[in-house]
Amino acid sequence: MEKLTQQEELAMQAIWKMGKGFVKDFLEAHPAPVPPYTTLASTIKNLEKKGFLESKKIGNVYEYTPLIAEEAYKQKFMNGFVKNYFENSYKELVTFFAKEKKISPDELKEIINMIEKGK
Repeated sequence: MEKLTQQEELAMQAIWKMGKGFVKDFLEAHPAPVPPYTTLASTIKNLEKKGFLESKKIGNVYEYTPLIAEEAYKQKFMNGFVKNYFENSYKELVTFFAKEKKISPDELKEIINMIEKGK
């Protein structure tokens, strides 16, 4: 599975949100700024070529369904991100966010509680 461009990721987020649908549906679910219809249609065709979507022709339009689950993509992307930028250490990732004050002590406590409950 390859890393998607920002434009492709935004399109996939709209598609995952809808579950399946038509280009016009994904335009409605797309975060602002919403691209032109033709731009989104081209992006969706590229996602289909990359294996992220499948299509089914219904009348004169295509209905698209994701082939890759959002969680699977997030997991693959995050594993690569942590490996490439944080020496494959999630501790380094959390430390980075703590130093940058992007995560609060209360949020860290919540994470610790989730980890402990998972044991």
